[in-house]
Amino acid sequence: MTTPRAVSFAFQPMYSLHTGGVVAYEALARPGKGTAHELLAEARRAGRLAEVDLGLAATAVRQEAARPSALPLHLNLSARTLAAGPGAFDELIAELGAAGRRTRDVVLEVGPPFSHLPADQLVGAMRALTELGFRLALDGLGRGDLPLALLVRAPVDLVKLDRSVLRGLPEEPASVAVVESLLHYTTRTGIRLVATGIETGPQLDAVQSLGVRIAQGNLLAPPAAHRSAPAAGAVLPDNRRTPASPQAPRVGDFLRPATTLPEDATCDDVREVLAAADAPSGVVGVDADDRPQWSVDRTRFLVAVTGPYGHALHAKRPAHRLADRPHTIDAGASALEFLELVTDADWGRTGDDVVVVDSTGHCLGVVLVTEVVRGVAEAKVEEAVTLSPLTRLPGSETVARDVERRIAVGEPFVAAWLDVDSFKSVNDNAGFAAGDDLIRELGSTLSTLAGQLRRMRVSHVGGDDFLIVCDVDEIGTVAAALLDTKWSAEGLPVTVSLATLVCGSGSLGSYREASRLLAPLKKRAKAVSGSSWVLSRPGTDRVEVLRGVGRDVAVSRSA
Repeated sequence: MTTPRAVSFAFQPMYSLHTGGVVAYEALARPGKGTAHELLAEARRAGRLAEVDLGLAATAVRQEAARPSALPLHLNLSARTLAAGPGAFDELIAELGAAGRRTRDVVLEVGPPFSHLPADQLVGAMRALTELGFRLALDGLGRGDLPLALLVRAPVDLVKLDRSVLRGLPEEPASVAVVESLLHYTTRTGIRLVATGIETGPQLDAVQSLGVRIAQGNLLAPPAAHRSAPAAGAVLPDNRRTPASPQAPRVGDFLRPATTLPEDATCDDVREVLAAADAPSGVVGVDADDRPQWSVDRTRFLVAVTGPYGHALHAKRPAHRLADRPHTIDAGASALEFLELVTDADWGRTGDDVVVVDSTGHCLGVVLVTEVVRGVAEAKVEEAVTLSPLTRLPGSETVARDVERRIAVGEPFVAAWLDVDSFKSVNDNAGFAAGDDLIRELGSTLSTLAGQLRRMRVSHVGGDDFLIVCDVDEIGTVAAALLDTKWSAEGLPVTVSLATLVCGSGSLGSYREASRLLAPLKKRAKAVSGSSWVLSRPGTDRVEVLRGVGRDVAVSRSA
């Protein structure tokens, strides 16, 4: 396979909108002259489309191998290339082997035009590629000539919705309806829908609220020639947060010691370790720098070496012959990011050990998928117990934990206390149902703010009281959203009070101290007419009245 021009590749990440992590990279050809489309059109006219198309894919694999990632690699192919048959993919498969990748780690994105080949031939070619281990995606849905009959029959894992369909979001009802219908189809069939070409915040918010799980676009990250290779992905850019719980456990919480052997160990070495009384579930082969090179699952290995001729065939031979490429994950990843990666990377063997590595790739230990699933489920149950039934916000533990963390690392922050003025009067005059509606509305506003401000945490501590912790540069946005709103209950005007404590690095010793200093500030805020905002700092008696009737004043902490 050859490529007629010097071609470089850029790699664009795909993000999970559930966890905010990177779940795959797409290789995008960047010819020295013209575009990839023009290059392929020229090759088609010369009768060399399959050769050039597969040559580009092989080049992408070689360039990606310079900075490899454990995440799936997406390669683009024209539907016409599939007509060359599975034999044409031998060199690509060999290139993958040289790069240390398996076919199951690669997603072939099949793009238009589709109409020049009979549907039966295309489906047959796709099935042959899945038998070779490749995973498939249909690209350009909404832009090309993809027949619905092919969409129904194609053995694909993903469908990529073209940017041209998403441009109308969120205003155009037709665009919303198309996404909703495709989500219904993909949910029923077990296929994942990818939203591509995301370029604006409203587009991203729209696809996320509709339920799309994976997105790609320049708003999130443009294609780049050089990229990091995170095990579970970086956080969504543009300071956007995903619905993942801040209380979710980390991968490191499930860490267990790894049983390791040198990478040149023999099958007899592995068998001896697995036959010990405290036999591990698997063995990891590591190099001289303690970086994982292969992994062996206990059950599959013993089945292979204990058969009628197993010992004679394998005993003195290298263990890596019966090993798998190790699945690795960074120790700092959250458990939810880990589970999302397992799902999107198609890790079928969920009983296998997953190797936990540090930022330099050194083996720290192993975790089991089943243990992480159980841990996340338990954490979710515990979290649900603490949620307010009215607002679905967590209790004070969330803010307390974040305040203690910020104090420990010396971060400046703002701790705030929000409550409704004369809330008992609201219940007495408008009724308890109206009071509940008001609390829900406040909770919804705070939840929306927490979704927009990546460092903000909120707790509903009961009744009409809410606690907030955020960065110093975020409190202005929070205050404006809360105090510029005209709150009411059944037509009865309602005001709120916001007490804020600006805490510099080292100015506080504990969350308990912050809570003690906020109490008199709350009283001071409620003494100001109208919706009010007062601010102070640890170590001073000065209280600034930023909203409401009043000026900067100095008050006693006991006032």
